[in-house]
Amino acid sequence: MAALAPSKPAIAAHSQLLPLRTPSISLSFYPARSRSRSIAVTARIAEISPVKKLSDTPDLQIASSGAKPTVLVSEKLGEAGLELLRQFANVDCAYNLSPEELCAKISLCDALIVRSGTKVTREVFEAAKGRLKVVGRAGVGIDNVDLQAATEYGCLVVNAPTANTIAAAEHGIALLTAMARNVAQADASMKAGKWQRNKYVGVSLVGKTLAIMGFGKVGSEVARRAKGLGMHVIAHDPYAPADKARAIGVELVSFEEAISTSDFISLHMPLTPTTSKMFNDETFGKMKKGVRIINVARGGVIDEDALVRALDAGTVAQAALDVFTVEPPPNDSRLVHHENVTVTPHLGASTIEAQEGVAIEIAEAVVGALQGELAATAVNAPMVPAEVLCELSPYLVLAEKLGRLAVQLVAGGSGIKGIKVVYTSARDPDDLDTRILRAMIVKGIVEPISSLFVNLVNADYTAKQRGLRISEERVFHDGSPEIPLDSIQVHLANVESRFAGAISDSGDIRVEGRVKDGVPHLTLVGSFGVNVSLEGNLILCRQVDQPGMIGRVGNILAEQNVNINFMSVGRTLVRKQAIMAIGVDEEPIKETLKKIGEVPAIEEFVFLKL
Repeated sequence: MAALAPSKPAIAAHSQLLPLRTPSISLSFYPARSRSRSIAVTARIAEISPVKKLSDTPDLQIASSGAKPTVLVSEKLGEAGLELLRQFANVDCAYNLSPEELCAKISLCDALIVRSGTKVTREVFEAAKGRLKVVGRAGVGIDNVDLQAATEYGCLVVNAPTANTIAAAEHGIALLTAMARNVAQADASMKAGKWQRNKYVGVSLVGKTLAIMGFGKVGSEVARRAKGLGMHVIAHDPYAPADKARAIGVELVSFEEAISTSDFISLHMPLTPTTSKMFNDETFGKMKKGVRIINVARGGVIDEDALVRALDAGTVAQAALDVFTVEPPPNDSRLVHHENVTVTPHLGASTIEAQEGVAIEIAEAVVGALQGELAATAVNAPMVPAEVLCELSPYLVLAEKLGRLAVQLVAGGSGIKGIKVVYTSARDPDDLDTRILRAMIVKGIVEPISSLFVNLVNADYTAKQRGLRISEERVFHDGSPEIPLDSIQVHLANVESRFAGAISDSGDIRVEGRVKDGVPHLTLVGSFGVNVSLEGNLILCRQVDQPGMIGRVGNILAEQNVNINFMSVGRTLVRKQAIMAIGVDEEPIKETLKKIGEVPAIEEFVFLKL
């Protein structure tokens, strides 16, 4: 069997595709613990259908087999979510674990659920030794999870982005209004026995400009409510669709315009290397004097020392903060104790309704992922709309089978580096999402010749690490756009083949397949057209085109009780060369294969496992 030659990682030739912003669903999975039946990524129609679970397949009974998965819950989760988890898995609630304790426990767990306090580092994934398959973040932000490490180890990361959206937005508005009218300071003053009406004169919101920095779920909900207060709302988000903003009366502007023209700035961006300390001395210096800032997103997006300086200088009149760089902040924090700052202890999602909603949402996502259902909230897997996934289901099977077939045609010692995938379709290229198909091809090529489990999470990473350069080409086919694909071709360049008939005119190993009546078929090997169902195993024979060949090979297989499920012959010219493709249910013994090779008219043959 061929091995992938070690080489420097090469960036795949396809362009980086960003997750879709429309409501979408990504394929998730529960990997097998045995190499005997590979279910690391769903590959069969039964396993990828949106209406069927992995556990519905007879030999893939996961939850019902007696070996329940184990879910570790490391931070407090609502009882409704825990009850849902207990119906499917063994649930271990272990709170306030040290990093060392978490690493010690994680190798016994299939899933981990955290909030914002637990750091899921590379060390955690290493300590899991491949068993950890899903990390669930009970909330929106995932900056406490090492996504790169999760991807490398093939671990799906899901979050709960919708349940606390309204709670966070409401808290943002609460801080906005409380800050504008000095509610917290006036309350503290009265409780100290004072009556200082003149000291706590506020500002009105009507007609003021509010800049929403990050126009996602929470940011857009804050914008809706601020519009109801009579504010003029602008927003900055490089990824937000303009039509979404226009629909609620919000204008998308540049970062510079947003910070320099607004009276209030509300932060709603994630904490990433790009956004870390984005609001610093330089940024504050560009703001309108007397601006007011609200942050219910992540503390690290603000340089807190710079904010104190801006407050002292009067550049920033007031700030209302629910999040901090270090939580809880130090007792002697100048920012927390500043008289012009209103603070709350990370209460954005802290409503009874939101807590229960988050618990249920993350429990459903984790259980669904372990069962092989579609995870709408996956953050490190290709996002594919549900309807697209549904119609692509048989093509996913085809893609993996073609990859698996192609790699077995490579002669030992040939290092695979260049892979070209050609999609023939009647659809416009923008209407054909091939990311998931590419992942399945990588799975088919890599898994048979390595000890890796390849899945939708780590397929592109695996290809890059192994130096596989993948290019994709779309060819227009004059047919019905109702059918997503006419054919898929897989080319392996600059390799030797153990079956010369698989070499195309361009010198590549080439295989092509189509879906017929929902079943994947092999339709081309090298330059020879064939028509054989990609089920069970496959024997390819290159032969002299002459009468009686089908009968002779069929008799040899029948003598050994090997059942033929499909047979097809493709030829270039009459009485010249032909390729016979034979689908068999069983794997023939070596003696049977040797007899096939001894037939005088057969020039070469190869047995392939699908």
